[in-house]
Amino acid sequence: MGVFETPEFSKGTFNLAKVIADSKGTKIIGGGDSAAAAEQSGFADKMTHISTGGGASLEYLQGDKLPGLEVLRFKVRS
Repeated sequence: MGVFETPEFSKGTFNLAKVIADSKGTKIIGGGDSAAAAEQSGFADKMTHISTGGGASLEYLQGDKLPGLEVLRFKVRS
């Protein structure tokens, strides 16, 4: 997995994309390279959500507050 741009190394990444696509759970892809891999594998349309913000996605998942989302939360409460 990893260097999917090189055909000789794409099989692992694309197989993982297929496994994720075939799963019944919510499928969230985070990060520009991961988004590109999902697209190039042909399984992007099977994903629930794809974000190019990998670092921000990880921060959100670990419970950090993201300024852009905090502004939206404030607007909703007001």
